[in-house]
Amino acid sequence: QVQLVESGGGLVQAGGSLRLSCTASGRTLSTSHMGWFRQAPGKEREFVAQVNWSGGGTSYADSVKGRFTISRDSGQSIINLEMNSLKPEDTAVYYCAAAVRGFYKDWGQGTQVTVSS
Repeated sequence: QVQLVESGGGLVQAGGSLRLSCTASGRTLSTSHMGWFRQAPGKEREFVAQVNWSGGGTSYADSVKGRFTISRDSGQSIINLEMNSLKPEDTAVYYCAAAVRGFYKDWGQGTQVTVSS
């Protein structure tokens, strides 16, 4: 099992920026991907971005392409999500997750991001 702890959420005005971080510990050797998901009130959890744990390749939801950047700290079990040009519709609880063979099975507790208009 992988333990995940998110940090960096908060309140920001539309057009602003925030940086989320996620620290992984435990059984990380089997991790294939790490990613960010989000869940807004009354909506289902949705994919935001992910990074391949070994190769570093990334992918993004269309709604955040060009505004969000996911990265992994070199040599560290830490991923970051740089969020720019934030919109009110980006308001959600953001979750860090770890995948084995592409299947997400371990989740963090979530961090709130609120974007005011």
